[in-house]
Amino acid sequence: MFQVEYAKEAVKRGSTALAISFKDGVVFATIKPVGKLVVAESVEKIYQIDDHVAAMAAGLIADARSLVQMSRIRAQTHKITYGEPIDVWNLAKNIGNRMQVLTQYGGLRPYGISLILAGVDKSGPHVIESDPSGTLFEWRAFSIGRGGSLANKMLNQKWKENMSEKEAVALALDIIDKTEKEKKEGEPDLAIIKKGDRFKKLSEEHMKSILK
Repeated sequence: MFQVEYAKEAVKRGSTALAISFKDGVVFATIKPVGKLVVAESVEKIYQIDDHVAAMAAGLIADARSLVQMSRIRAQTHKITYGEPIDVWNLAKNIGNRMQVLTQYGGLRPYGISLILAGVDKSGPHVIESDPSGTLFEWRAFSIGRGGSLANKMLNQKWKENMSEKEAVALALDIIDKTEKEKKEGEPDLAIIKKGDRFKKLSEEHMKSILK
């Protein structure tokens, strides 16, 4: 039990990450490190799992990569076996089960991350959180990381039913700016998944075109 609590403390030190569902999809937002010596292409903060689903994590990012790789394999296996994309909740349960197993045995430690899995399937947009214990919650919008508490207060106040893509992107940028304003070593990193469309990273130009 103490190890799970320690893992949650690691999550609180991670950069802010959030996902917002809107009428036709999901927006992902976090902070990406930048600097003169940083090779930007080497830093991955929003992990594409399949065309219709992606993930973000806060905490020990090396742990996140392990779960992301497992999830990618699971998603492709499902597609090959059944001829259709995996449901977001189906994938989330696999992740939660894996995280929960590591809380049961001595000699193992829990994953030191919280993870947001979000995407769009035949039942619509989904934003699902898995904490270090493997507990799963679905939200309309949710944030993790050092700015998670403030971000979730803002989401609770400003999220609304049937938000447009423009409103969701604007809200995500506003929250990242306010929660990470004391951290000058990063810049916003956004991605989007819409119904009938594939996962896309948003360039600065693309963000501006959406917000016009």
